[in-house]
This record gives sequence, C-alpha cells and structure tokens, in this order.
Amino acid sequence: MEIDLSLRPEEKGVESLARQIKMTGRAYPLFDIAQMILQKPERHTVVFNTKKNAEGKPVQPLFICALDDTLWLSEDEAVAHVLRKHFATFYQAERTATEPPKGTYTFVAQCGMSGVILGPPNHHDYQNQLRKLHSERFSRMPFEEYKSRVRIVRDEEVVKKWVDDQSWKTEYVCLNLPEPLRMPTMEAVEKHFRETHKENIIKPVESHALNGAAARSLRSPELVRLVRSVWEDQRRFPLQIATVLSQQFASHGLQFFKVNKTLTHVCIARPHFLDMTATPVSEGVKRIVDYINANSKCSRRQLVEALAPSPAPTAVAPAATEPAAAAQPDSAQPTPEQTVVIADLHWLIHQGHVIEFANGILETAKRPLPKPEPKPTPTPAAAPVANAVASVEAAAPAPAIEPAPVPAADAPEPESAPIAEQAPPAVTEAPVLETPASEAPAAATSPLPAEPPAAPAEPPL
Repeated sequence: MEIDLSLRPEEKGVESLARQIKMTGRAYPLFDIAQMILQKPERHTVVFNTKKNAEGKPVQPLFICALDDTLWLSEDEAVAHVLRKHFATFYQAERTATEPPKGTYTFVAQCGMSGVILGPPNHHDYQNQLRKLHSERFSRMPFEEYKSRVRIVRDEEVVKKWVDDQSWKTEYVCLNLPEPLRMPTMEAVEKHFRETHKENIIKPVESHALNGAAARSLRSPELVRLVRSVWEDQRRFPLQIATVLSQQFASHGLQFFKVNKTLTHVCIARPHFLDMTATPVSEGVKRIVDYINANSKCSRRQLVEALAPSPAPTAVAPAATEPAAAAQPDSAQPTPEQTVVIADLHWLIHQGHVIEFANGILETAKRPLPKPEPKPTPTPAAAPVANAVASVEAAAPAPAIEPAPVPAADAPEPESAPIAEQAPPAVTEAPVLETPASEAPAAATSPLPAEPPAAPAEPPL
C-alpha cells in the first residue's frame, strides 16, 4: 500500500518518563522503554502520510470524516460510512401507507446470504432491488456468482411479509434546512449529501495522526491490516520508535551511553570518570567510590548499610509493646549518617561518576583509555636511504660462527610500553560503559574512548 505509516511515543507519556528518570537518577535501557510503549495502544500515536508521484500528487489519497475522525482510502467509502453511521444527523426516514401490489403471489426471491426479501422475480422492481443489494453489500463478489446465491421461497409468511412491506412508502426528509425537502430513494439522499454536506464533512488529507486505540478501531480493512503489520514489525525490533524516543528524551535534557558496546541506556548524566588523585573530594565520596569498586554488582541498600549501618533494634519489655509500635515508623527513616551517604551518592550519580542501573546495580565510571598516537609516515627522501641500507645488509656475508645464546639469567628484559597512569583494578563481570562515538568529547575528558591497539613488537637485531 502506497501509505507511509510510523509509530511515535505519546508526548505526555515521554514527559512523565523523563521526569521519573531525572528523579530517580537511574539508567534505563532505551529499547526496553520502546517495548513498554508498544505494549499498550494509548502509549503511542500512529501517523499516516501519503506518498506522492513525480507530479506531486498523492499516489493513494486519504480522506477523513470530521464527525468521528475516521480515516478512509476513498471518498465513496467515507460517504457510505456517514450515511450508514450518521444518517440521523442529516436526514429522517418517514413511512406512509400506500396501495399494496396487485395480483396474487405464491413465492418470492430471497438473498441467501443476508436474508433480504427481493420480491417475486416477475415483479417490475425485482432487478433494481437485486442490483442495489449487490452494490451496497456484496460489491466484491461477481454479480453472476451473487445471483446464484438467491433462492426461491414459497413460505406464506415470507410472501405476506413482502406484501406488507410494499404497502408502505418510505421517504427521506432533509434536516437542518429552511424548507423541508423530501426524497423518494437512498440514491437521491446520497446525491443530495454529496452536493450539500460532503465538502464540510469529508476532506482529503496528506498526513493524519491517531492514537493507538483509534488506529486499531478504524473501519477500513486495508488500513487496519497496515497498522497491524507495522506494529508487529516494531514489536520484533523497535528501531523506529526508539529513534523518535531518543530525540524526545534529548529534548528533555537526558543523556545516552552504551553498555558493553551494545545496549543503549538513557540516564541523567553520561559516565564521567572521577580521578580522586587529581580532584579533591570528601572522605565520604571516596568511601563510596572505593566500596563500589571493591564490591561488584552492589546495590544502594548494601552500600548504605555498609558505610552507615542501621542501629540494632533494642529489646523492648512486654509492657512497652504499644509505645514501641508507635515509634516503629521512625525506625524506617534513615539515620543522619545514612542521609549523608545518600546525599553523596546522589551527587555522584548526577555528575556521572556513579551509574545506578534500572535493576539497582551500582557501577563507577571507568578511567578513559588514552588515544593511540598516530604512526609517523616516512618521508619520500628517507625511502632511498632505507632501501640502500637494506641492500647492503643483504649483500653482507653471514658470520661463520654463530654467537652463543645468552643465558636466561643474563638475558635483557624486553622494554615494556610506557604507561601514563596506573589504571584502577578492573571489577570482574562488570558492564563496560561506552559513550557513542558521535557524542564523545576530547580524549582527556571522554569517559568512553575507544580501546587502543596493542604496542608493536620491536624488530629483531
């Protein structure tokens, strides 16, 4: 289908999520949030856009009904929908008695699929009723095949019902007009609607947005199938909605980083290594960082209890049970020492020095690795000299006696590559945090640079 359909997170829901991330300071996987948004229709919006040809005209037009905000692929479908669902808004049907059909009828034709009585096949209006029912309700079926579904009924009650129906005449009165206008058939009603009301009720659009629940309840089968197909594709891999979600989060001031070079997380601050040897910090901050580095996958509760243990519950006499019960809510409050630890942890998280993941695990930002130095490129003037030296060495005769191997004890140790700074001990099984390359700052302050290549081995003498 020549219609572009996209899913977007609902704006108010994203605003609430961003406020929660800022409040808690935790880092959440971006694609997990996208899956959560897709779970319920009210959490996302469906946007329909028409495709245009080389002349700038829509390949597949879209029409919207202003009465109920439904979307349609053709104007005829929209008109039929209005006359079927909103008929009483514009017209009123009135039945008046008339003369019954003359003659004696012993059988009538009846639609085998809908049960509508069409009348005797020899009646003057039979062919009109047959073609009208086919065009209104079974237009997708070939007419000859539909005609074969019509059956002849000889039941007296069915024949009498048809005669009674023909004894009444139905007219349609136009509403909301200064002068009453009566029309004899539905064809005249449809013509009047197209001439009088269509321009104000049914309008062509190039783009239209519906919430997820309204998009799933559309009455156009083709559009419903398109919505279902796109939704299932996003459920398998929500790249489209995650891309829009990241833009919306960025507009709220949130940051992004990757864990183990794969999982993108959204948080209040990017990971930023805290060099406590170069940056003066309080003793409380140093204790928090040291504890997290020494205890892999620790949680906030474990950290607080380790650095500021809660007071042990005191033994209470049986007579003092009621006062103890009244004082129990106060014991759940953090102690002054714990409040200091929580405040220091809050500062570390909002500065990016500590990351608290959605599952409660705490992790410190890792020391950035130095960027590898660019290899010097040989100048063109030095190339002939190097070639001449190589040719002289190749022409020199090999010595007759090889030097004895140097004992292991006296062998010179190979020179190790210089290390600028001593890296902190790595935490086993800890996720590696990495900033996306498009957002990484300079090497001196980047928390997540790329890993340098190994130092080249020295050539043999």
